[in-house]
Amino acid sequence: MATIYDIDNIYKCYERGKSLKYFKKIAGERIYLSPINVEDVEKYTEWMNDIDVTINLLTAANIYSLDKEREALIMLSKEGYNFAIVTLDNNELIGNCGLTSVNLIHRTAEAGIFIGNKNYWNKGYGTEAMNLLLDYGFNLLNLNNIMLRVYSFNKRAINCYKKCGFKEIGRRREATIIGNKKYDQIYMDILASEFKGKIPEKIKD
Repeated sequence: MATIYDIDNIYKCYERGKSLKYFKKIAGERIYLSPINVEDVEKYTEWMNDIDVTINLLTAANIYSLDKEREALIMLSKEGYNFAIVTLDNNELIGNCGLTSVNLIHRTAEAGIFIGNKNYWNKGYGTEAMNLLLDYGFNLLNLNNIMLRVYSFNKRAINCYKKCGFKEIGRRREATIIGNKKYDQIYMDILASEFKGKIPEKIKD
């Protein structure tokens, strides 16, 4: 018969196992960035089939099965610089972000992000996650220029990027058509000299 001590140890092991789904690569005040866990495939598949989420990613017309999403997660977890966005207080997955087209010679990359859990929208989590990603890109990968693309109807994302220091550098006009309406694709970027992160503070001279 299991004792209270045994039950307590089992619970602690269970909680430790849950937390080990994610690993704190870089942490902020409320969230941290972790390597992507392929076991989250059901959650990602749910998000990628949610039109409220994907309309801003322009993948709303795509159909995602578990197998298709699993293949995508396996690729993302092995290649490039891609992260799960996880809450610090309860280790809850809320989205992901990453750097693609990374050129370590010319020190450039393109950023991407989405918050899939709608309970965390409009609360600053996207801004915090993007700042962590920029800190990683500028201060660990030593990038000089990070750009992104966003559609003109996605005002929430545009405001988020501006808060992080991104500036508009151009537009591809009427590059997207939804419901017979035409929208511009906005190009934004930020330089290393325009961003100050917290990673350098970890060095103790």
